Amino acid sequence: MAGDDDLAALHEQAALASSAAVSASDLDFAFQLQVAEAIQASLRANSNPSSSSSAAAASAASSPFQSAPVLESSDVAYALEVHAADLARAEEDRLDAQRLREAHAQAAATVRIAAHDALFARELASVPEDQWARDGDNIERPLDPTKPLFRVFFKGLSSKGVVGPRDRDPGVAVLAVAVCDHQGNVVLRIQKPVEASVGGHMTLEVMALTEGLEAALGLGIQSIKIVTDYRVLYNHLLGIWRPTQKKLADMIDQVLSVRKKFKQCEVLFVERRQLEYVMKLAKESVESQLAKAITVHAGMEMRENCAICLEDTDVSKIHAVEGCAHRFCFSCMKEHVKVKLLHGMLPACPQDGCTKQLTVEGSKVFLSPRLLGIMVQRIREAQIPPTQKIYCPYPKCSALMSLSEVIHPMQASCSKYTVADAATLRKCVKCRGSFCISCKVPWHDRMTCHDYKMMHPHANSEDAKLENLAEHRLWQKCVKCQHMIELAEGCYHMTCVCGYEFCYTCGKEWRDKKPTCSCPLWDEHNLIRNDIRGNVVRENIQEDEDEYDDDEDDYYVQEDAHYNQGFR
Repeated sequence: MAGDDDLAALHEQAALASSAAVSASDLDFAFQLQVAEAIQASLRANSNPSSSSSAAAASAASSPFQSAPVLESSDVAYALEVHAADLARAEEDRLDAQRLREAHAQAAATVRIAAHDALFARELASVPEDQWARDGDNIERPLDPTKPLFRVFFKGLSSKGVVGPRDRDPGVAVLAVAVCDHQGNVVLRIQKPVEASVGGHMTLEVMALTEGLEAALGLGIQSIKIVTDYRVLYNHLLGIWRPTQKKLADMIDQVLSVRKKFKQCEVLFVERRQLEYVMKLAKESVESQLAKAITVHAGMEMRENCAICLEDTDVSKIHAVEGCAHRFCFSCMKEHVKVKLLHGMLPACPQDGCTKQLTVEGSKVFLSPRLLGIMVQRIREAQIPPTQKIYCPYPKCSALMSLSEVIHPMQASCSKYTVADAATLRKCVKCRGSFCISCKVPWHDRMTCHDYKMMHPHANSEDAKLENLAEHRLWQKCVKCQHMIELAEGCYHMTCVCGYEFCYTCGKEWRDKKPTCSCPLWDEHNLIRNDIRGNVVRENIQEDEDEYDDDEDDYYVQEDAHYNQGFR
């Protein structure tokens, strides 16, 4: 067979190389003998130049290179010349022998490589197809089994989760390296944490490879095989691709520079399952670093930043609005609800653009009982249309009712009132006091509504004072609900608590956010004012918290006045 012939030829070449080595050894031995004889003859000639002829004859007889009779000093000079020539020829023979040994070593190495490749080729030819498809890329047979290749496995991994309670908190990343011998035994393993902000997957992989190469050099390893499952990095190491980012290109150049320090360095691309061990090291390190980071940030997790005041607040003092889950601190929520109630509005979520209404049940955690009562009252008011609202005229009651809720006298089964009284007579659902629904005053017995209004132009003295004050300060009444409104500052576009929009100057309605009149939209004196020092300031309309809790709450509870301050 062709393979047997090739093998026989290789063996013949090896035999020739061995015989050449033997010849070189014989020539070297002959050269050493000639050198020794020449040195002895030179020493004898220099030690006694006037010796007897018998001694000279004896010396000449002992030298195999002397071919003529010895005649005093001229014979000595001739002998020296002969020995010098012999030494020159011996030196040439030595150099020839050295060149022969080098040629023999090269031939032997070539024969050894050829024989190794021939045997390995036979082994590969006998590998089954299924095994070749599965492990073909990993089958290897080192040329020198006394110096096997070490394998460097590496992996750079970062955590995808966020450690802290806010998005700006960093994650963690680790570098994992395992250096193994040819038998798969782990010689060295590294688990090194790094900042996750150093870069992405590619950067972490290159950093892990650099860590592994430098560690292998530190162990004195000279022959390695780099094992990776990252195709992009594999192409970069082989020079197929070149990074476009300067930082990454510099890192790749550093890896290639370290790689040149090894006598032998190969790069192997494998499937991910072959890096399970180093991947396990990386995951264990990530979990450990996450646990440490969570412990460090445990104190920070107990505080949360309020989007209104921008202060870090204890999470137990943070309120999540029902339905939308927007979160704000108790203090900001209380101030927000307080202002809305002051303006006669139902409080909604403070988040810009969010219209989710706050509930009484959910607001109990940050509102005082008095403010909760006001909030209940406002919710009650919002449920009744403005034209259907009726307040009890008795100051100690002032209960809010709708026209459908007031008690009709005929429902009270009392003979005190006549059928004629049934037209305007009603009773409060809370205090059971009788009142006139037309005049909105306590019941005027045996008097028509016309007669009562003639006798009492103002239902009470407080109403008369209010009318005079409104006329003096040019306050306006809402056409829809008759609430009195004062312009404290701002433009002339007014919005009543009932939702009606009108012009503060003439009272005409605004439609679709546009006036139906030609009145000026504002007056500069209502927009900007100066203090006594000439500084431009904004009107401070926010009440002190204590003052509000003591006075404004009473303002809402005592509804006998039936009016409130207007707002924009």
